[in-house]
Amino acid sequence: MGDSVEQDGGMSAGMDAGRVRQLWHLLEPLHAVMYYAPEVFEEAAALGYATDERWPSYFPFRAAPLGAVGPESVASAFYSFSPRMVAEHIESAWKTAGPEAVLRARVTGIDRLYRRLFGDRVDGPGLAELAALVRRAAAAAADTAGRPLAAANAALEWPEAPHLRLWHAATILREHRGDGHIAALLVAGLDPVESLVSFAAIGAASVERFESRGWSAEEWEAARERLATRGLVDESGVATDAGRALRRKVEADTDRLAAAPWQALTVTEVDRLAELLGDFWVAVLSSGLLPSENTLGIGKV
Repeated sequence: MGDSVEQDGGMSAGMDAGRVRQLWHLLEPLHAVMYYAPEVFEEAAALGYATDERWPSYFPFRAAPLGAVGPESVASAFYSFSPRMVAEHIESAWKTAGPEAVLRARVTGIDRLYRRLFGDRVDGPGLAELAALVRRAAAAAADTAGRPLAAANAALEWPEAPHLRLWHAATILREHRGDGHIAALLVAGLDPVESLVSFAAIGAASVERFESRGWSAEEWEAARERLATRGLVDESGVATDAGRALRRKVEADTDRLAAAPWQALTVTEVDRLAELLGDFWVAVLSSGLLPSENTLGIGKV
């Protein structure tokens, strides 16, 4: 841990950036697995959503806490998706099922999924202890000004079961971090498509993986040219030293903005949380549900 964090088990004065990022790497899979799980797809299909690909259910499941908002609001909150792609799925989403039904379906889906992945550990003391720690951090994410997705999820009623509380807390924390990440991108002067081009330029994921966000080849190339004009990428689209430095600053700012909730826990509690997370993180990764390459840069940044 860094010098800014007390080492005696007392309250964190300022979380070490590496620890903040590690906690994100450990928690993110526990949230994100929902968007790939067959149990969740079955719940989506029961509502009437197509499940031949993940996007028809991804957009309503993630956006439902915001209410029956239109594509403009969702595109703004999600940031890096093409507005055309958002509109394609959101314009019909609330005609298929209302947000309240979608919220119930995602809880049912994650309940079924976690019970399959974690088995008897769902009702074990380790998960209950972990859920209580993560909930305390999530409850401390009270300053949600400028964080629409964190605020919307934080306003939802907490589930009773510990494994569902774990997922809900992980969701609040990941959206809290994501909202802060958008702020960091804005400060860096990176618009939605430039944020992806610049991230691909440092090798966070392949260009082909980022194509899933719905931008056209022309839009991608125009963004690359804008970044090249700023000296952030070279002619082949690879990040320059300046481009790598800017992305490092974006990630550092994101870590800084994501640190506050973890300061509700002592250093000892953070260590215990990370220890407890390990088995459940392994269970999610070993399920094979998550793609080997992701657009978030986990494992690369």
